[in-house]
Amino acid sequence: MKKTTLALLVLTAGASASATRAAVTVADIENDAQTTGDVLSWGMGTEGQRYSPLTAINTTTIKRLVPAWSYSYGGEKQRGQEAQPLVVNGRMFVTASYSRIYAIDTKTGRRLWQYEHRLPEGIMPCCDVINRGAAVFDNLVIYATLDAQLVALDQATGKVVWKEKIDDYAAGYSASAAPIIAKGLLLTGVSGGEFGIIGRVEARDPKTGKMVWSRPTVEGHMGYKFDAAGGKAENGISGTVNASWPGDLWKVGGAATWLGGTYDARTGLAYFGTGNPAPWNSHLRPGDNLYSCSTVAIDVATGQIKWHFQGTPNDGWDYDGVNEFVTFDMNGKRFGAKADRNGFFYVLDANTGKFERGFPFVKKLTWATGLDANGRPIFDPANRPGDPVQGTDGKKGTVVTTAPSFLGGKNQMPMAYSPETGYFYVPSNEWGMDIWNEPISYKKGAAYLGAGFTIKTLDAKDIGGDYIGALRAVDPRTGKIVWQITNNAPLWGGVLATKGGLVFWGTPEGYLKAADAKTGKEVWSFQVGTGIVAPPITWEQDGEQYIAVSAGWGGAVPLWGGEVAKKVNTLNQGGSMWVFKLLRD
Repeated sequence: MKKTTLALLVLTAGASASATRAAVTVADIENDAQTTGDVLSWGMGTEGQRYSPLTAINTTTIKRLVPAWSYSYGGEKQRGQEAQPLVVNGRMFVTASYSRIYAIDTKTGRRLWQYEHRLPEGIMPCCDVINRGAAVFDNLVIYATLDAQLVALDQATGKVVWKEKIDDYAAGYSASAAPIIAKGLLLTGVSGGEFGIIGRVEARDPKTGKMVWSRPTVEGHMGYKFDAAGGKAENGISGTVNASWPGDLWKVGGAATWLGGTYDARTGLAYFGTGNPAPWNSHLRPGDNLYSCSTVAIDVATGQIKWHFQGTPNDGWDYDGVNEFVTFDMNGKRFGAKADRNGFFYVLDANTGKFERGFPFVKKLTWATGLDANGRPIFDPANRPGDPVQGTDGKKGTVVTTAPSFLGGKNQMPMAYSPETGYFYVPSNEWGMDIWNEPISYKKGAAYLGAGFTIKTLDAKDIGGDYIGALRAVDPRTGKIVWQITNNAPLWGGVLATKGGLVFWGTPEGYLKAADAKTGKEVWSFQVGTGIVAPPITWEQDGEQYIAVSAGWGGAVPLWGGEVAKKVNTLNQGGSMWVFKLLRD
């Protein structure tokens, strides 16, 4: 038999085998948090709890956790690996820096295929060349790219099935968040808040990429719905023109939805966080500047905003409100929680957005003195950067020293929730900044800040120790920090909680760690050789439980971190997937 014929038979047999694999359905995705043989969504469940009911790896067996395999992403593009992998039918799908994606055999670590999106010159990612993950639906794996496109690939072959443009990268748009599937729709956001773009959430048909609806997250902009033929109709203005924005600034208002969203089938709502208003100079835009620095709850069926909650009205510190809104049960009701970049932890009614309680989850918070009965911050006027018009030379406003820094009490790194303990596990950071305002005007595709800044470390006496990062167990019922584990460098990777009584997280120093979820006692660690800035996952296959995490130092800290960046400039970049399982007795 000729070699070419044999090869064709092998390929055909592989294709036939892949064709028999079960397609991912809406029901599969909505049950993701309960099923243990796969990971089908960013958040290990559309609610974003990042909790697994698996128990094989527990506080007793953790000492036998060892590497099963590791896979290098290869090449010179080794930096800022923030992606959460997905596991489907024995395949792992993981995105990597520079808009790459890999399919890996979960049992052996063998690469099945890889796809590298060709990026044009002139892309403008704010915070490194990262990507945070993909979505799966039917036989497709779908992810966003740094030049603001969506790409859908065949899960078995890596072949492009469809590709759609989100927006113009030359105008500052980009995309790096993992899409989510809600009610059979593909929901995505946009990045680019530092370039005066308009934030929005879009819904598409995941099989074709065609638009279903679009909802702007800057007040005054029109939403749209689309028919099967591509026809476009108005779907109502978001808010009211000029109600909370002066003049024309709302036309380049920011509020990017750059971290993506969560979805709760019980409420029928998708929850997206929104970023800073543009520009940073708040004196140019008096008013609340809706819907920036907020959580917006969107009816998935209609694309309408059902409620919003704004953490930082008239933001003057770049306190993006994009952090994930995680829904959970408490006292017989459905709530949602958010650890905001501004340093406050919020608990809201998941159906209505009504404020239940809020409290700081960082030790030093100076821009506000507290929250009022509705959760609105009580500003400290002395800690708002000054108006440059009132400055001595008109070029620089009064400098203020504020905590937390604009990199936040928590940034992109997702927290986890355990229904076993009732605690949220929050990767948090203690740092401050000097910040000042400058004159600015909008220019398409140019940075639109109107501010300067320097990130600073805090005095140990102010935070109770010499550290920056802290993994904290937070009780949403009481507002208490139950325990914490501090870290020298900032924490920039997410968290996983399990019914086995464990919490997993990674550090920039290169350690994947595990602690007792109840007590905070550290029980295991492993050095992967480069910093971890991604969330771990777990799943079960052939009777064994696996833990996996993407490794590779990078992200916003080394780019924007000022004094802190200098402190961690010895950390090595990298790009690899690490997978662990228990060593058999």
